[in-house]
Amino acid sequence: MPDSLEQNSPCKVNLLLNILGKRPDGFHELETIMQPVNLCDGLAFTRKGSGIQLTCSEPTLPTDSSNLVHRAAAAFLQQAGIQDGVRIHLEKKIPLAAGLGGGSGNAATTLLALNELFGSPLTLAQLDAIAASLGSDIPFFLQDKPALAIGRGEKVTPLAAFPALRGAAFLLIHPGFGIATAWAYRELARFPAALNGRPGRAEKLIALLNTKDAAVAGAEFYNSLEAPALDKYPLLALYQEFLRANGAVAALMSGSGSTTFAIARSPSEASRLEEQVQAKFGPCWTAVVPI
Repeated sequence: MPDSLEQNSPCKVNLLLNILGKRPDGFHELETIMQPVNLCDGLAFTRKGSGIQLTCSEPTLPTDSSNLVHRAAAAFLQQAGIQDGVRIHLEKKIPLAAGLGGGSGNAATTLLALNELFGSPLTLAQLDAIAASLGSDIPFFLQDKPALAIGRGEKVTPLAAFPALRGAAFLLIHPGFGIATAWAYRELARFPAALNGRPGRAEKLIALLNTKDAAVAGAEFYNSLEAPALDKYPLLALYQEFLRANGAVAALMSGSGSTTFAIARSPSEASRLEEQVQAKFGPCWTAVVPI
């Protein structure tokens, strides 16, 4: 077994986030199509000492048991019956509270890395159960393919790469503020049509993504949580209007926001869009990521 390990921790965008109503347990029933994005945080793991020591390059991020990485490590060590300690360093590059699942990806990467570091004491099914107990998006990141997720988002079915997105690229735009997931879901009550979405959108979009027409598929991208987010933050709607007017085949807010993503037909087209966005809206965090 190695004494240390370094792993990349990718993020995601939601090509579809269709909320189908509130459940008796307080969660929301949904169908979502998630696409991995090769924009990564870095995580380094070392077996050392006792307990869990977490450090992070982002000073505003807590490193105690409120951090998902810390909680994932604690849950893994307890489930595996391991007494050894672990030291973890998190190098953050994915924006916080951005709808990109950075923290969820960090937690999943921690589960997978610690399982490797300690000689695979847990099965993938056991890791999946831990992941689902920690957060709805985390099971998605235990695998590296696009996926359909249902339930509260924890029931994940991996999908083959989408032909419609072949050769394309993402442009990600973060406006400099975050949106709390809990706020977005709570505010949905003011938007009944978004809270109680039409079932079947996911099946339809997957069929379109399996064709070769990105623009036709992109017209079916949908996010229920845009209803409260764009109402409070009209800048996000302006991003989308500008991106579509300047050649993006699709533009949407990811997750609970605040990141807007556009799909361009090529990395060079995405870079052109990035320059236009910076010129129009001023300096902001952007990233071009080939699909």
